[in-house]
Amino acid sequence: MQSFKSKLFQNENNMRDVKDILDEAQESMDMAIMYLDEALAHIRAGKADIRLLDGIRVDSYGSMVPINNVAAVTTPDARSIAIKPWDKSMFRVIEKAIIDSSLGIMPENNGEIIRIGIPPLTEERRKQLAKQCKGEGETAKVSVRNARRDAIDALKKSVKDGLAEDAQKGGEEKLQKIHDKFIKQIDDMLAAKDKEIMTV
Repeated sequence: MQSFKSKLFQNENNMRDVKDILDEAQESMDMAIMYLDEALAHIRAGKADIRLLDGIRVDSYGSMVPINNVAAVTTPDARSIAIKPWDKSMFRVIEKAIIDSSLGIMPENNGEIIRIGIPPLTEERRKQLAKQCKGEGETAKVSVRNARRDAIDALKKSVKDGLAEDAQKGGEEKLQKIHDKFIKQIDDMLAAKDKEIMTV
């Protein structure tokens, strides 16, 4: 028969095992949210956002760096991005990088500032972007579900390794709550982006 002390020790180990599994699942789900946030930021919603330039790199002294490493980048209004290079020699380099990018917008260079005008979106383009957002959201949800599945598998394996079944069940209940919270967060992010895209 197990002593009270060994039962207590086993209980502590069970709690630690479950906590480690849940923490790992939550970390994976956090990564899915971070990825989704990044992906949604790069979907142009018809209003100026300096994050549109995040993927564009320019050559500065032999290194490929983001535009905001060589210039001040601001949004003076809802429809434009202003880029003011710190070094005049970077004007042409930045302008060419924007033209060559997948942004699909022609920059205006007046020698002082490079201005990017964000054109309003057509109804058809809005629908395409909303569909793209939904796809990114689905990818994030799949990642969250996979993290839940992996955690459930780890909990089941832990039972074989001596984890108490009630600790497993409790872990699965907590895991489901964490999963549901992340799925709701994804839905909320998509709803906010959809509203941003559809607002004329």
